[in-house]
Amino acid sequence: MPERTRLVDLVNARLEAFLDERAGQLEAVAPDLEVFTDAARDLLRGGKRFRALFCYWGWHAVAGTVRADDLLAELDTHTDLPSVIEAAAALEIFHAAALVHDDIMDNSDTRRGMPAAHRRFEADHARREWTGSARTYGTATALLLGDLLLGWSDELLDAGLSRLSDPRSARAARGEFQTMRTEVTVGQYLDILEEVAWRDADEADLLPRAHRVVTYKSAKYSIEAPLALGGLMAGGSLEQVAALRAFGLPLGVAFQLRDDLLGVFGDPAITGKPAGDDLREGKRTVIIALARAALPAGAVALIDELLGDPDLSEHQIATLQATIRDSGAVETTERIIERSVQEALAALEDAPLSRSARAELVGLSDLVTRRAH
Repeated sequence: MPERTRLVDLVNARLEAFLDERAGQLEAVAPDLEVFTDAARDLLRGGKRFRALFCYWGWHAVAGTVRADDLLAELDTHTDLPSVIEAAAALEIFHAAALVHDDIMDNSDTRRGMPAAHRRFEADHARREWTGSARTYGTATALLLGDLLLGWSDELLDAGLSRLSDPRSARAARGEFQTMRTEVTVGQYLDILEEVAWRDADEADLLPRAHRVVTYKSAKYSIEAPLALGGLMAGGSLEQVAALRAFGLPLGVAFQLRDDLLGVFGDPAITGKPAGDDLREGKRTVIIALARAALPAGAVALIDELLGDPDLSEHQIATLQATIRDSGAVETTERIIERSVQEALAALEDAPLSRSARAELVGLSDLVTRRAH
């Protein structure tokens, strides 16, 4: 859609300008630091800007209700629009930081069709024939890149909020961002905990524990929090923000479940990651919990034996994929996705939000849950 493209262009322009500013700042310290801004630019060139779009439409959903007509064009000159674009760009930088750290923890080789940040820096070390361990250098440098990006996301958010017309809205939005940051961090821990401690849990608890990871590692920060952040920036009422959350959380669950399916069955040419990457990483996702619950003991033992082996062969990947398909877990996951989307859409009906925002959110719900990568 033209509006979506234009918004993405505005966010991209702000990201480029911000990175230019930070490149100058780092250059003043030492020319060697360009490795950080170069890597940040490459990482931030990718992605679909879902979080930025949900932030904007969360804002529009509230701001549009106080305009004569809630058409997008009428909000182009709104005093707070530049602040919203900066907050949307800050969410993209935060997401990039999370990806850098996530790839280190998962020992991933690729991200968006390129080497993951730690692999990029590791290759730099090897190519220049520096002393010491290339792996250690790569990991350490990527950790610092992720930390820089986290700090930069805060800086850009604060820049936007400082210019917001209503200080109370700015404080509420800052609180939402802080909560999001905490939840995704502990959600990330819950994810790695499930990979190593799942045997300590009762079988009946594995599915709810996997769903908890979905909620806090991804669903809330991918969709619910950006929507709420935008709505709070517009001074949204309790009822309006609650409606945005009621839409965003189930849609975020559907979004992550689609991502989990792609992590097992996605085409590397499309996803930019190896086939069955989540299987090699040992992700104890909802799909795995559903498969284990439906399979006989022998097949469950096969999953438990192979899942998490970083050296899985293509044949072993194919065997695991076939076992999971045979369990019916894929069909069950698809039903959960569909049910979650319907729950999200139902929350929009008669919600006190702008008409054009509701229409756009319906379109985005389809985009984020039916994607191929």
